[in-house]
Amino acid sequence: MQWGSLTEFWAMGGYGLYVWTSFGASALCMVWEVLAVWRRHAAAASRDVS
Repeated sequence: MQWGSLTEFWAMGGYGLYVWTSFGASALCMVWEVLAVWRRHAAAASRDVS
């Protein structure tokens, strides 16, 4: 697919809202998972020290 302008790229042929919301939700879930794993690892490491 080719776009004539940046506005057309962001609009994605009328599906831009769905596309960019999906990308944002996916990115949020990935960041959330990384933070959750980091917190669980830190909690487990602090229990092993004692």
